[in-house]
Amino acid sequence: ARAKVVRAAVKEFTKMPPTVKPGVVTGQALVDLLNHAKENEFAIPGVNIVGTGSINACMEAAKKAGGPIMVTFSRGGGQFIAGKAADNTDDAACIAGSVAGALHVRAVAKLYGVPVILHSDHCQKAWLPWFDGMIKASEEYFEKNGEPLFSSHMLDLSEEPLEENIAICKKYLERMAKVNLLLEMELGVTGGEEDGVDNSNVDSSRL
Repeated sequence: ARAKVVRAAVKEFTKMPPTVKPGVVTGQALVDLLNHAKENEFAIPGVNIVGTGSINACMEAAKKAGGPIMVTFSRGGGQFIAGKAADNTDDAACIAGSVAGALHVRAVAKLYGVPVILHSDHCQKAWLPWFDGMIKASEEYFEKNGEPLFSSHMLDLSEEPLEENIAICKKYLERMAKVNLLLEMELGVTGGEEDGVDNSNVDSSRL
C-alpha cells in the first residue's frame, strides 16, 4: 500500500492590526500587537540569540509559522556577537554587539515578511551601563529615523528592595517614553536562577 503523507494542521494567525507591518515593530504598533496577542490568546515567542545565524533562524521560523517573533538580546549574547577578544570596558562589547545585532535585524526583517520585536532580556543593577548604551543607540536612531532602534527593554531589579526597583524603573521609563521605547519591569521574584540572578532559596511568600 502506498504510504499516506499526513500533514499537521498549521494554525493561521489572525489578521494583524493595520499598524503592524513586516519588519521591526515599535511604539504604538508594538502596543497594538501586544494587545492583539492578548485579545486573541496567543503568545509571541521570544528567543535569546547569539549571532546573525540564530537571528535569521528565528525570523525564518516566524515566516514559516506566519506570525510575529521576538528577537531578544542578553548581555552575554551581545558580547558574543562583538567577539570574545573585544574590549568590554564599561560593557562596550556588550553594547556594540547588541546594537550590531539590532541593526542586522533592521536590515533584513522586512525580507522575512513578519513583524519582529527587538527586545533585550534581564538587566540587573550591575549591568546598567549595557542598558544605558542600548538606550543611547535608540535615542540616536530616533533622531534620524523617528523611531527607536530597539522595540523594548527589560529591567530585572528583583534583587533590589521593591521601592528602589520601582524608582529606578520609573526614571528609565520617563527617558524611554520620549523615544517610544517600551519597558518590561520585573517586580518581585520568580524563584530559581536566571542570568546571574539566583532566587533559589527565597521564602515562598516572596514569589
